[in-house]
Amino acid sequence: MRITRHVTAAALATAATISLTPVAVPPASAETLDVISPSGRAVALRDAPRTLSVTYVHRGRRHTLDDFLARTRTSGFVVLDGQDVVAERYTGADRTTRFQSWSVAKSFTSAAVGLALGEGRIRSLDDPVDAYLPELARSGYAGVSIRDLLRMSSGIEWDEAADVPRLHAAANRGLPLRRTAARQVRGWKPGSRFEYTSMNSFVLARLVAETTGMPYHRYVERKIWQPAGMESTAGIGDDAGGDGLGYCCYHATARDFARFGLLYLRGGASGGRQVVPASWVRASTRPSPRNPSYGLHWWLGRGGDFMAAGLGGQYVYVSPEYGVVIVKSTIGAGRPDQQEALAVFRAVAKEVARTR
Repeated sequence: MRITRHVTAAALATAATISLTPVAVPPASAETLDVISPSGRAVALRDAPRTLSVTYVHRGRRHTLDDFLARTRTSGFVVLDGQDVVAERYTGADRTTRFQSWSVAKSFTSAAVGLALGEGRIRSLDDPVDAYLPELARSGYAGVSIRDLLRMSSGIEWDEAADVPRLHAAANRGLPLRRTAARQVRGWKPGSRFEYTSMNSFVLARLVAETTGMPYHRYVERKIWQPAGMESTAGIGDDAGGDGLGYCCYHATARDFARFGLLYLRGGASGGRQVVPASWVRASTRPSPRNPSYGLHWWLGRGGDFMAAGLGGQYVYVSPEYGVVIVKSTIGAGRPDQQEALAVFRAVAKEVARTR
């Protein structure tokens, strides 16, 4: 049996063909899901546990890794040294658990845009997005470049804390979000400042679907998920009208999220082939003019490291300096301190390098 479109999160968690472990997520995450299949040639991750003694300083106080993981209600934690899994722990979960990504999904959407650009389906990041999505021609997105959407500098009047719950609720009620996007208004000059806006990511997912002639989830499956060697089936949230959300809601295992980090650690290559253009990986992890801590849908550190980050403390962290990937997943909500997360991840990466 193959499960295709419009599977609820609960159904995905109990479908026998997918063997998902149920995950308690907030009611607002009960979106429908498109199911994507794994690679026939999964990237092998070797169990190579290592004792890591990690402490770090944040805001003048010294903490331990164990304290951080407990305090932030971490449910899944994976550390890769290349393809070696040197640390892995779960609380109320296991290797088969599909964690809700929240905004970690935005970095997958960025990769999909980069692939569509590399294939010539998108001519230039400087093109106005409404040149490809005419339904936006009378909205605040008219004339806004694709680059400014990726940099979170679209100029749309948006309050992330207030507007995202409404956006997600609309998706859960089966309302087509492309209509919501077409009603967005201009609040300030595009490119003039940074304003984190999940609607931008939905528009980019629509852009991928429109320019490739393929549903967003299917493009991700064929161009990223399978070529990157993901081991397990995953679910990607949509708005019940068929449009991938793009801004959130990948339900995947911690190890597959780690494989995505490994893909970017290796410059977009996996299994001897270039999956995401290396030039796109470099461009995505370069500071934006209006926010040196943000690239093209990736959060940046100050030492060349970068990460995908989501609500409640979901992270895919990549350290090119130390050759380390870290995934942190949690079943919960709240607004974690990303600066503290960077501090502890850097300490872990340094310890991994020290203990080789």
